[in-house]
Amino acid sequence: MSDEATLAQAAEWLRDADALLITAGAGMGVDSGLPDFRGPEGFWRAYPALRQHGFSFEEMANPEGFVRHPKLAWGFYGHRLALYRATEPHEGFHVLRRWAARMRHGAFVFTSNVDGQFQRAGFAPERVAECHGAIDALQCIDACTNDIWSADGFTPIVDAKRCELVNAPPRCPHCHALARPNILMFGDWNWIDTRSAQQERRLAAWLHGVENLVVVELGAGRALPTVRRFSERNGPRVVRINPREHAIAPSVGVGIAGGARESLLRLDAVLHA
Repeated sequence: MSDEATLAQAAEWLRDADALLITAGAGMGVDSGLPDFRGPEGFWRAYPALRQHGFSFEEMANPEGFVRHPKLAWGFYGHRLALYRATEPHEGFHVLRRWAARMRHGAFVFTSNVDGQFQRAGFAPERVAECHGAIDALQCIDACTNDIWSADGFTPIVDAKRCELVNAPPRCPHCHALARPNILMFGDWNWIDTRSAQQERRLAAWLHGVENLVVVELGAGRALPTVRRFSERNGPRVVRINPREHAIAPSVGVGIAGGARESLLRLDAVLHA
């Protein structure tokens, strides 16, 4: 199928749909200026201090890091928290909101991203499912209870050269142990999934009520295929947008090679032609 035919098919599905399922991976945030940590070099470009320490992304994105190197672990996550709070979602988010506004059942988001960008772009929190958790939610490092609370009261101050937290880290309100982001990390046996599970129950109920669904998948790679598999399970009208890994079986959907923002704007232009 030619590029023009692919865009035309995707536009036809969007016109006919009564609901929009948005599935998103790390590539969705790249166009807003967020790092995706693709490979060790990408991670170290974003956090050169951690290269000096010899730490990989897998070592930092690990609950054990909060035990062994709490200042470094919270330096890494605190910097990310401040970065995500300060980042303006790109125009593609608003294109998706406009599409959803015309549909009877609106949109629901399923994302592996922990950055909260969909909520910052105006998507209702009750219409977002974050399968790997969220950086702006906290839990006890020891999971002394199942409580999850907002990080709104915590403003990290990070020494960027050392990638270390300067101010006091957040603490569990119950046992006063160190708090950590409520994010599913590598080797994570203490992640509290109650928040994500509740979000996914709301998503399942929403999906049960829709009749003519279109799925728009954005920047979800094969390395961690959770999002891609979820998209495909909700086919056959999947629009997969990815600069390098856009291939998809014709029986499931169509693939568009490109970044999220650029491709959404191109598709929006076809939709309104």
